[in-house]
Amino acid sequence: MATVADFRAILAELPGAEEVEKWGSPHVVVGDKLLGGLNEATGVVSLKASKDDQTALVASDPDTFGVAAYVGRYGWITVRLAGVGVDELRELVVEAWRRTAPKREVKAFDAAADGG
Repeated sequence: MATVADFRAILAELPGAEEVEKWGSPHVVVGDKLLGGLNEATGVVSLKASKDDQTALVASDPDTFGVAAYVGRYGWITVRLAGVGVDELRELVVEAWRRTAPKREVKAFDAAADGG
């Protein structure tokens, strides 16, 4: 099971991702673009995703994944941390970061991951 600490550790690995206070709760941005949000009390995060990914995730495990309030119509999901492993959470967070970060940062991140 993933934890809030795991979520924050994954974010720390991503260039430009930072936690900020917005609308009275912690959110994650890359520059001025929103990547996700965190409800520490419930252990639920919201993340940017595609509509296709949202549909597949919610269908696969509706107890863990949901359609995010307000921005769900754009593909955003909610993830109950207790329902996912750290590796799956990492995949979801990195994909949300990819959708948010500047292309040059994504390219540099991929090059570093490939050892080049």
